[in-house]
Amino acid sequence: MSDFRINQITNQAGTAGPQVAGITTFSSSSGLVMPSGATEYRGGRGRSIRAGGIITSPTTARVNVMDYVTISTLGNASDFGDLSAAVGQGGGCASSTRGIFGGTTPNGSTTTNNIEYVTISSTGNAFDFGDFPQLGLERRSASNSTRGLFFGYGVNPLSYSEIDYITIATLGNASKFGDLTSVSQIGNSLASPTRAVHAIGLASSNAIEYITIFTLGNSQDFGDLSAPANGVAACSSSVRGLFAGGYVGPTPGNRNVIDFITIASTGDAIDFGDLITASNQKTGTSSQVRGLFQGAAAATNVIEFVTIASTGNAADFGDATQAMGYAMGCSDAHGGLGD
Repeated sequence: MSDFRINQITNQAGTAGPQVAGITTFSSSSGLVMPSGATEYRGGRGRSIRAGGIITSPTTARVNVMDYVTISTLGNASDFGDLSAAVGQGGGCASSTRGIFGGTTPNGSTTTNNIEYVTISSTGNAFDFGDFPQLGLERRSASNSTRGLFFGYGVNPLSYSEIDYITIATLGNASKFGDLTSVSQIGNSLASPTRAVHAIGLASSNAIEYITIFTLGNSQDFGDLSAPANGVAACSSSVRGLFAGGYVGPTPGNRNVIDFITIASTGDAIDFGDLITASNQKTGTSSQVRGLFQGAAAATNVIEFVTIASTGNAADFGDATQAMGYAMGCSDAHGGLGD
């Protein structure tokens, strides 16, 4: 008797396999293992979204464009959709399904309290999520799968220390979480599933602080960056966090240094490697394996990447859809979401 192999059955044109309907049985000497776990964790993850930012050509202006890349590949970004307004200088965070953007400044306005969201696995325009308790810009964010945190904010010329939080799965306004020990307006943040870490981001301070995400309260001292800098970018796996670039003014100016920390411990940051170009106001996103840094205050479309678990210099990933800086970013596979 010859074997009957279902994977050899095709239609007449040879372009498609069988379509099975009705009750079907399966037998195999090796067994059949069905997928398990939450559906949002099964495949399709690893997308990074860049939202808004400031361009400098043909004129300096904020933009509403969102684009995306698949973190595990190399290549140029593709269009995702639009924010509700042209904005920059805010923060982004995400669960495995929903991306959040807020803490921005629009064209022609000093500050806003608006929060927006997108569904990361699809493409399309952003929708209203809620509001912050107060107007402000330069909020920088981190999250785990449940809660998003926004650290510090500015209302020119003042900076504030407030930490706000949202529940990512539920639409609504942000609430106060606690306070940083210092004012912060141009810092940046990253997270593991339990802890969020924030670099204060002042030219006079290299302080790093942390909070436990599921509690409420003020931040605690974590350690120091290798140098004081504002406009640093941040991303992480669930184990290791990276802070990249920044501005130390007026001398030596932009930094190309990438620092790393072990999130579960406390202590000073250690040298990881260098960015391709010294710059500040990059946008950092990540998967558990790879960190991406894109844009800059000088408005570039370059996207760089590093392997988080190793150390070394950044390499070219591809190009964003436009040259910009001061953009927001998020991904559906970052360190706050665990493995």
